[in-house]
Amino acid sequence: MRFTLAFKMVAAAGAGALTVVAGVPAFAGAAHRGDTPAIRTVADKLEGPFGLDVLNSHAALVAESGSGKVTAINLKTGAKTTLISGIPGVAGVAAWGGKIFAVRGGPNEMGPTPPSKYPPSSLIVADWNGKNIRVLANLEKYELKHNPDGQKQFDAAGKPFDALSNPFSMIATKWGLLVADGGANDVLRVDPHTGKVSTFFVPSNPRTKECLAKGAQANPGTVGCDPVPTGVFARGNSVYVSTLGAEKPGASVIYKLDGRSGKVQHKWTGFTSLTGVAVSDHGTIFASEVLFGLPAGPPPANLDPSKIGRLTRIDHGKVTHAAVATPTGIDFKDGKLYSTSGSLAGMFGVKAAGKVVQVNSSAFR
Repeated sequence: MRFTLAFKMVAAAGAGALTVVAGVPAFAGAAHRGDTPAIRTVADKLEGPFGLDVLNSHAALVAESGSGKVTAINLKTGAKTTLISGIPGVAGVAAWGGKIFAVRGGPNEMGPTPPSKYPPSSLIVADWNGKNIRVLANLEKYELKHNPDGQKQFDAAGKPFDALSNPFSMIATKWGLLVADGGANDVLRVDPHTGKVSTFFVPSNPRTKECLAKGAQANPGTVGCDPVPTGVFARGNSVYVSTLGAEKPGASVIYKLDGRSGKVQHKWTGFTSLTGVAVSDHGTIFASEVLFGLPAGPPPANLDPSKIGRLTRIDHGKVTHAAVATPTGIDFKDGKLYSTSGSLAGMFGVKAAGKVVQVNSSAFR
């Protein structure tokens, strides 16, 4: 059930302990070849952009976790329109059937969040204009009742050993809404009409050397790291899921699943801190590694957060990377790859530095 995403470590260091290196544009993550930018900024001045749903070649939805907003973005002009507000920690967003669905993350481990009428770990639905907002499902209640990963939830005093539920991403598919719940260590299926929740997939615990070391497990009796699913994407009849692997080096996995049954068809291993996955029409896999390059332990005083994170591309076995700062949500639509950037900027003391970017093939090396 572990899902810290280095938030505790960053918070403990404090924003005052971090300095953005002078002369480096924070969270720019861009390179050029000729006249075409390898990484084009689509929209900027976002607060903690996490989830991303590209609707078509003109529009996308982004979940701004820092501001608690679901924002529509014009992919051509960069214009932004707030559709829903008042959801602190909103992590995932998806459009389906003329409705907008958003998922709020679990309780904030770093301290109090702004008040909201929507409980943590809830899936919220609204009309396309942002009206008639209501809670469709409470994912923490499902975890408490069903506990799909089977881990011990509470100590003798009734205190949770770790996060019970912390949904991080969501997509709309022909099989229903799929939610990657990093705290519960499962991917849930939610009926968009009724809100009925069921278990779609429970990834196995990674058992790398670091994951088997003492102290790597938060819950008694757990063997190996928590898998912590963070990204979910559908292509054809398959669903792809990325896992954080409790932030341990090499413990992140990308799964390819049968979209109806959740049965594993293939998996790719050896990644670190994956927070999103997307797949092209031709099967090229893209994944976001949000904490790539972050040194172990407390962040040094001269840490440049614009150089933390990257995108990974797997194309017929060949692996390349693109420099995008702390990316989380990614999406592939109409032949183009889009990603959030600066998703963790606020946690490094950099305000309104989040972006949505278009990442072209020339960015991968």
